[in-house]
Formats: sequence, structure tokens, C-alpha cells
Amino acid sequence: MLRAAKHILRLFAIARTLARYDALFLLDRLEVAPVIRRAARLVSRGRVDGRPGERLARALEELGPSFIKLGQAMSTRADLVGEEIAIDMAMLQDRLPPFPGAAAREIVARELEMPVANAFQSFDDVPVAAASIAQVHYAVAADGREVAVKVLRPGIEAAFRRDVELFEWIAGLVERAEPSLRRLKPREVVRTFAETVAIEMDLRFEAAAASELRENFAGDPSFHVPAVDWQRTARRVMTLERIEGIPVGQVEEIDAAGHDRLAIMEKAASAFFNQVFRDGFFHADMHPGNLFIDESGNLVAVDFGIMGRLDKKTRHFLAEMLIGFLSGDYEQVAEVHFRAGYVPPHKSSETFKQALRSIGEPILGKPLNEISFARLLAQLFQITETFEMETQPQLLLLQKTMVQAEGMGRMLTPEVNMWELARPLIEDWIRENLGPEARMREAATDLRETLERLPAFLRDAEKAAGMLADGGLKLHPDTVAALRGENARNPLAAPLWVAVALLAVILLVAL
Repeated sequence: MLRAAKHILRLFAIARTLARYDALFLLDRLEVAPVIRRAARLVSRGRVDGRPGERLARALEELGPSFIKLGQAMSTRADLVGEEIAIDMAMLQDRLPPFPGAAAREIVARELEMPVANAFQSFDDVPVAAASIAQVHYAVAADGREVAVKVLRPGIEAAFRRDVELFEWIAGLVERAEPSLRRLKPREVVRTFAETVAIEMDLRFEAAAASELRENFAGDPSFHVPAVDWQRTARRVMTLERIEGIPVGQVEEIDAAGHDRLAIMEKAASAFFNQVFRDGFFHADMHPGNLFIDESGNLVAVDFGIMGRLDKKTRHFLAEMLIGFLSGDYEQVAEVHFRAGYVPPHKSSETFKQALRSIGEPILGKPLNEISFARLLAQLFQITETFEMETQPQLLLLQKTMVQAEGMGRMLTPEVNMWELARPLIEDWIRENLGPEARMREAATDLRETLERLPAFLRDAEKAAGMLADGGLKLHPDTVAALRGENARNPLAAPLWVAVALLAVILLVAL
């Protein structure tokens, strides 16, 4: 009872903040705590300019770190909050006042288990960036290298635990007050959010993500990922190579430095394509503050706390879906959804095709530079309720990243769409991975794996035959002999091995 009272008081404080920004529509939509909502409106009614999503973003920034992260999570759920609000949440700025440099030094010393002076020749007390979970300080390592040190906010883990308790309580209210929303699994959404933030607050995971992304782009100078200093990295401290550059959102500075914006966009399109389709591992927080242009006009990425993964099956699904939409082949788009299991088999394929047509027809005939793939995915997610489509977190995260990437593209080159620049890469990838040659390679791989398993299968069969002959299920002696390979005159034996040999020859030719 005491815990419920505490949550009610906290919810009222949150509702007052939302009301000041005229952003109570979020709680209205969830239909929870009507008394609290009415009281908050009476004491904190606000009239603020801007779209609903912009007003909500400002309110969440005021509410603090957990709510900023919640807003970023909402940007991946257009099916819950609507496309326009999801887009505004994707642009939510994760900035907070810095905490004192002395506190940062204390955390660094405790985490690295040595005095700061032993780890670094110098350590700037004034941070260069401060966000909801951590802030960044420039430093010089003991060996003279210039580095950037990311330090977790003091007490942030306890604050998140407290807020997650509140979110879980609200999710329970939603499920009780609005049974129709149970399909969206609000408690599971909160649980996933909590797990994601917990990982983000262990900076060793972020360091590992940076290391993997750097490895994926080894040898590609157009997209640089700072090197990790693992000797000066721990749970609450991460040290990376220091980078210099112009934030990608500062177009005037980019022009003043003499960089070619179209060339930058080409590099960005290539980097995004390679992350999503080639590697299936992508930077999922690609807002302008996390991407810089170095003196050579190449891209440099920072902040690897939120990363996305797409397995090969999902990448194939995504490619086939985009091809189907762009060619107007809604039967293909529907078929890949059913084949992937995203739409339950009992739903009507014809009705689903009709819904897909309502999404695809408005984009057909448009130049590619006017097509927003992020918008296309968002509209697709909006039909989830009708067709009981299971939520695909990896695609939701991709859609949010596409929103950010397209926004960055509009800032740099408003007249050119990044997907138009990436089109040759996409077409080559589709040819290589979904064309006839790719299918032959997959068949050859399946055949090779079958042949590799064949000796073990024959050994197991021989063992089974021996066990059967020794007193298990009684078989005819000729059958036992055939299983053991003792009947050389078995008319099936020779064709079997001829077939195996023939398959091996086909495999060698295919490879």
C-alpha cells in the first residue's frame, strides 16, 4: 500500500510536468489514472507551441534521464504512439547539465583501481559533453595518447531502478484499465526497456560494440570508429581514442572547411548500407551529435550505447519487402511476411495484400529521392493490430535509425535522398544474396553440410543396427546386414553411393 501511494504521488508529479507542456495526451491515450490527469490539468494547464511530439519531447527532457531514454524507446514504437510522435521522439536530444569533475575523477579512480594521475598524464575536469547516462572528458593517457573518457553519472543506476519500478506499476495499470492493449504487452515492453538500459549502463558492453563496429570497417577510411583503450575501461568508465571533427549537423562549418556535402552523403549512405545489409550490426543512435566529419571529409562515429542487429533471415526479408513495395508486387510483400512468420497463417492473405497496397500505392511512381523508407516501415507497423503481427524489435530499432539517417540527409543534401545514393549497393547486394547464383550457393552449402553429416549418420545407423541385432527390436537378418553394410549385393547400395558421389561432384562444380 505504501509503495502504491509513493507511485501515485510520483505519477501526479509527472502528470503536472506533462500538463505544463500540454503533453498529457500520452496518459490520455493509455486511459490510466483519470483522477490524477484531471487534477494535473487543473493545477498545471499549459499552452505550448509545437507539434504534440515536440511538446512531449521537451517534457521528457525536463523529467530527466529515465524519461529521455523512455522517449528514445518510444521512437521505435510508431504502432503505439503514432508515426508523427515517433519521428519527434527520434530527434529527442539527450543532453543534461554536467556533474562535477571531482566526482568524475573519483569514479575513474575507483573503477580503474588506481589514482587518476597513474592512468592519465592529464584529465580535464570540464566535460565536453553531458548526456542522461554519462558525460565525456578529454584526457591524455599515461603513454601520451589523446583520449576521450566516458564516465557514468553518479547514482544513475539507482535512479533508473526507481523509475523502472514506476514504469512497471503503470504498465500493470494499463493492462487492467485497457484490456485491448494487452496485445502490446506493456509489461514486457517495460522489461525489455529495463534490460536495454541496464546494458547501456555497463560501459564495457559499449566498448565491445565500438570494437566490433571498428573491426567491421577495418580498411575503409570513409567511416572511422575510435579505438578502445581496454586498459582504461571498466563498468563505469570507458576510454576511447580522441577524435576531432565537425558535427554533421553544422552545415555552415562543413562548407567553410571546404568539404563536399554530396561526397559526405555518399559515404554516409554506403556506411549505413554496409552496417545494415552487409554486417547486420548497426549504430542505432545516428543523430547529428554522434557523427562527425574529419579533416579529410570522412565520417567518424561516436556513442555506441545503442546498437542494432539483423540476422541474415531478417535482412533477406527486408530486402524482398523493399523490392516488392518499389515494384508494386504486393503479393511478394505479403508472401514474405507470412513466410517469415510475422503475420499469423490464419489471417487473410488477400486482405493483407489490400492493406499493403494502401501503403505502397502512394509511393509508386515517385522519384526515389522523394521516398522515405522510414515512413514506409512506420506505416507498415501501424497495421499490426488488424493482422496480429508480432512486434519485431530489430525492425523497430532500424526504423528509428532510418528516421535519424534521413533527417541527417535532409540537412546535408536536401535535394538528394541517401537511398538513391545507396541504390547501386542495394541492387548488388540483392543480386548477390537473393538472385539465382545466391540460391545455387545456398543449395550447395546445404548439400555440403548434408554430406559433412553423412559419415556421422552412417556411424549412428551402424550402431543402431548393432543394438537392434543384439536384442532390441527384432529385424530380419537381411535387414540388419543391409544396415551394417554387410550385404554388398543389396541392389540399393550401389545406387545410393553413386548418388552420393554425384552430389559431391555437383557440389565441387557449384563451388
